[in-house]
Amino acid sequence: MNVIAEIAQEHTKLTEWRRELHQHPELAFEEHRTAAFVANKLESFGLQVTTGIAGTGVVGTLSRGGGNRAIGLRADLDALPILEANEFEHVSKTPGVMHACGHDGHTIMLLGAAEYLANHGDFSGTIHFIFQPAEENEGGARAMVEAGLFEQFPVESVYGMHNIPGIPVGAFAIKDGPIMAAFDIFEIEVIGKGGHAAIPQQTVDPIIVASQIVMALQTLVSRQINPLEPSVLSVTQVHAGEAYNVIPDSAVIRGCTRCFSTKIQQQLEDGIAKISEQIAGSFGATVNVTYERRYPPTVNAVRETDDAIQAAAETVGMNNVNTSPTPSMGSEDFAYMLLAKPGSYIWIGNGRGEGSCMIHNPGYDFNDDILPIGASYWAHLSQSLLASER
Repeated sequence: MNVIAEIAQEHTKLTEWRRELHQHPELAFEEHRTAAFVANKLESFGLQVTTGIAGTGVVGTLSRGGGNRAIGLRADLDALPILEANEFEHVSKTPGVMHACGHDGHTIMLLGAAEYLANHGDFSGTIHFIFQPAEENEGGARAMVEAGLFEQFPVESVYGMHNIPGIPVGAFAIKDGPIMAAFDIFEIEVIGKGGHAAIPQQTVDPIIVASQIVMALQTLVSRQINPLEPSVLSVTQVHAGEAYNVIPDSAVIRGCTRCFSTKIQQQLEDGIAKISEQIAGSFGATVNVTYERRYPPTVNAVRETDDAIQAAAETVGMNNVNTSPTPSMGSEDFAYMLLAKPGSYIWIGNGRGEGSCMIHNPGYDFNDDILPIGASYWAHLSQSLLASER
């Protein structure tokens, strides 16, 4: 393993920084303390710092040599609305909010790389260290792009990284093409005619209609979409009625979809509306269907992924880089940056074994052992991409 010695020497400090952030988690677009922490560190390294992008976004800029090429490296800042179940000293001090996805670790790995590159970096060009708010559900990447991120900080390519429990410490996983799914949500309001539960023939029961719609929606994936095109449709909420003896006027169905292409997104959107309208009409009911596209699929570019693979291999050895991982049905708003610029998104192992748990779990904690590994990957990638002879 080729962890950079100067970064490894800072392991204790990086761990302290990470645990400080873990103790003070902040939700989407509320990362004021975290953003100030990042900005102060970047300024202390001598970087040019810009704050307030899309509210709480921060960019640190480092230029060296005469090169005119520029790259972007991105980490996420926000936490989740989860009550932490851990009991260690650095447990969250904000009730009901915790870093259950490891964004505290992502932030510190990128800060560790920024400090090393500012003090020891051998490159020619510009690195923009992008610290993004609101990755969890609120599309902070889209907000930064729409706020002019890449107009203000032009780059030829952009890169992201996320920890994954279950992948061993000292390992990476990455592939070109789709690596994480699109994430969309839908709501179907079924409008019937309420009445007394003892006289159902005088009603148009929206619960019966909603039940038929819920079951029929499953045929979109099982019978209408090509089985070679992975997709998921999940109904996660059904709300109707308040009394035992009253058939309500309406019912509401909510859920989400996942897929890896815009073509399938459109097929899901059109299919949900068509099935809902036709079933409702057959019962004499009507529907209002809302379909909201949240995150596009995360699609890695070929050349940039090859570059990321080489940087990962330089860090941990090629035998520890999985270049054919199974794509995840989870989603990632870094996808918006990849729509604007070519780039690549890599998974870093957070460890596996007894006692480990997946992200978004109240017992999760980022593994501090991987802080120097992730920071070294960022440094190797930057110096490789911006090598003067490239």
